[in-house]
Amino acid sequence: MNQYQWTISQTASCRGVGLHSGAPVSMTVRPSRAGTGILFRRTDLGTSARAVTDVLAINANICDTTLSTTIANAAGTRIATIEHLMAAFFGCGIDNALVELDSAEVPVMDGSAAPFVALIEQAVVCALPTTRAALQVLKAVEVRDGEKWARVEPAPTFSLAVAIDFASEFVARQKFLFEFETVDFARDIAPARTFGFIDDVDRLRAMGLARGGSLANAVMVGKDGVLNEGGLRFPDEFVRHKVLDCLGDFALAGLPIAGRVSAFCAGHKLNADLVRQLLADRSAWRTTATDGRDQRNLHATRDRRVANAIG
Repeated sequence: MNQYQWTISQTASCRGVGLHSGAPVSMTVRPSRAGTGILFRRTDLGTSARAVTDVLAINANICDTTLSTTIANAAGTRIATIEHLMAAFFGCGIDNALVELDSAEVPVMDGSAAPFVALIEQAVVCALPTTRAALQVLKAVEVRDGEKWARVEPAPTFSLAVAIDFASEFVARQKFLFEFETVDFARDIAPARTFGFIDDVDRLRAMGLARGGSLANAVMVGKDGVLNEGGLRFPDEFVRHKVLDCLGDFALAGLPIAGRVSAFCAGHKLNADLVRQLLADRSAWRTTATDGRDQRNLHATRDRRVANAIG
């Protein structure tokens, strides 16, 4: 049974600041036609030239992976820190949307994807009269950077196994398996916040990074543990956020992936490299009509959550 592409049925907006720029930003998400994908549009550039204002969210447009994922078009127009929003689109089953920004960075909100999931649900997801294709993995592809690695292998449906290993005793080694059949993205992954270490803050800000970061939008770890009032949202919030990041980066493949992904200490660069290498090897994948199992699971989960909230 083939499944349809999805978009939202109405416009929704939010305001926040950029995690790295610290600049205020307004974001509006609009419905989009089938086959258009996720398109970002800069509304602050004073031009209507789409070649300048528009950046398509695909792996080929990634231009920077320093502590976030940034995309750019041929004109040099950039959209930074897209991974949390892209993960929300992935987790909510959204294939097509127009994202308008009046700045060069997606707002960080609370450091997680939960506000974006709420925004998408406020806008109400809807099906489009066009079937959804998938990228079926045919052979294993792997990328490495020292002891860090990421791999994708053939499997009938998508799954993601992530492991991390940090020197800090408060993070240490954690692992998490994401499958649509067993994990509710909105409940189990989306609320996990980005995190950092207090000893790195001055260095990052000297590099022009993390200027909008605070305890309101990131988990900060110090020598005595987590500094945020209220502590962690999950005992393993750190690895859950790494799952969130990976889902956002893999959404840039352009099609949902049918395959088993696993990663060890992989950041945005390795995630992007793996997708790039997979797409470059035409013997490693084929496009196929999705059987809809992933979509049926995520939409059924969302329907149950909405019904529980109402009842």
